[in-house]
Amino acid sequence: MSDSQRNSIEFKVWARHALFTDPLTKIGGEKCSYHVPTYEALKGITKSIYWKPTLVWVIDEVRVMKRIRTQTKGTKPLEFSGGNSLAIYTFLADVEYQVRAHFEWNEHRPDLQGDQVDGKHHTIAQRMLDRGGRQDIFLGTRDCQGYVEACEFGTGDGALDDAGELSFGVMFHGFDYPDETGTGEMHARFWKPTMVNGRIRFDRPDSALMIRKFVRTMNVKPFGTGKNLMSVAEEAAQVGDLS
Repeated sequence: MSDSQRNSIEFKVWARHALFTDPLTKIGGEKCSYHVPTYEALKGITKSIYWKPTLVWVIDEVRVMKRIRTQTKGTKPLEFSGGNSLAIYTFLADVEYQVRAHFEWNEHRPDLQGDQVDGKHHTIAQRMLDRGGRQDIFLGTRDCQGYVEACEFGTGDGALDDAGELSFGVMFHGFDYPDETGTGEMHARFWKPTMVNGRIRFDRPDSALMIRKFVRTMNVKPFGTGKNLMSVAEEAAQVGDLS
């Protein structure tokens, strides 16, 4: 098995609705989805399939399988002061994507080096994918529950396979979290994606092309085997016991 096969997964995710927005604007009011999923949203989906602080998921590519459609609905989000308000949300409707991702060891967590067991994490991730994910799958917000299953990236006909090149301007990419960067600060990343025949190849989070905005200082959550973290051997045994 090659190194790329030992740490990568490919899956299909679909849902009736999706809402991909810039989290910095999610405080309240009207919301309108980006036309394509953000890196952070796809990373969140992948972490819902399987995640441990030992590793960092990197999203390589997404393929848009269905034509881009929107649907506007009135919603009643909760107010911080209590009760509900009335807001208009513009969702993506009837979405389906193919995603290719791989994980890398989190080099900023030297305390977890003993959990970096080659091959084990990939096996568990693949088993969790076969079961539809370890946690519930959401596409941008909890209002948009989705489903995942393993697939071979690039197979099947996509609605945008012959759509040519389409640029989206400046879009939210994701967050730089202190436990993944080794700093005590949280930053938001932005980039300028281009879709070619329905495919978007993501720039890496550490790319120099990213536009970064400081959000706030943030501490790293401590983890430890035997405290608040199972070892990979314990995880593998638990997964093996699942039917």
